[in-house]
Amino acid sequence: MSIFNVTTGAPFRVLLAAAAAAILTTTTAARAQNESAFHELETKYIFGSFTFGSSTGLEGEKAIEPDTEANFGKRSGRYAAGETELELEHTPNQYVEIELGPTFSYYNISSVPGLDNRNMGGINGVEGTFRFLLVEPGPSRFAATLSIGPEFHSLDETSGDSVWNYGLETRIEADTELIKNRLYLAFNLFYEPETTTQVVGGSFGESTIGASSALAFQIFPGVAIGVDVWYLRHYDGLGFNSFTGDALFVGPTLFWKIAPKVLLSTAWEAQVAGHEAGVTSALDLEDFSRQRAKLLLEFEF
Repeated sequence: MSIFNVTTGAPFRVLLAAAAAAILTTTTAARAQNESAFHELETKYIFGSFTFGSSTGLEGEKAIEPDTEANFGKRSGRYAAGETELELEHTPNQYVEIELGPTFSYYNISSVPGLDNRNMGGINGVEGTFRFLLVEPGPSRFAATLSIGPEFHSLDETSGDSVWNYGLETRIEADTELIKNRLYLAFNLFYEPETTTQVVGGSFGESTIGASSALAFQIFPGVAIGVDVWYLRHYDGLGFNSFTGDALFVGPTLFWKIAPKVLLSTAWEAQVAGHEAGVTSALDLEDFSRQRAKLLLEFEF
């Protein structure tokens, strides 16, 4: 199915067109501007935080990061589910970065087939991330990091039901500089196996794999805009036992270095193509949402 045949709504088209146009117009004028005003950016969060860059920070850095991801829209009814992780980040050396913190979730669900109506929030477990620099930036301007993130949730991320859920989010996060200090390109590979035990209904396993690519252009010193593309596939079983559906997400991103020790990274994406196994309707709105958004703040200390 062509992604150009899917209607994603006026806000998506306007935001995506604006991001793409800004990147194109500013890229053509890049060499004519005062390049001395633009400094190198740490790439971890410049792609909007759905896609990550390879940077691991400076040795000894510490930060607090409220990191929120929200999902909106199912095939019918009203659906919104969000999760905020309050992360404590530490970089013991230039090759290792550690994050750990509790998570809080909120659900607003009404008249969605297969899901109970729910308007609630609560503490929802703990998540950690261990990042290891695999390839240091060199003359080629290419770098890569391995990220491993164990998770525990007491509420199902989609429905809000009480569960015991364990996951292991694993990524390869790579990036390169296309124009020095101005235009960056990232590529991520993603794999997450999960096991869930329900209060009623027993236990089951599932897994998600995916890949992404993102561009970020520093249009003003400390401000970068871009475009992010994600392709995800969902399976029943930890070993890809049964394919259930896939989704392609596309959307604009924004990064802002507000102050030397404060930054903001945000992104919004819409599912523009996808397929749910055994369903003729467009998109996979069983395994994924219609839209999703990210907002991360970082405060170093």
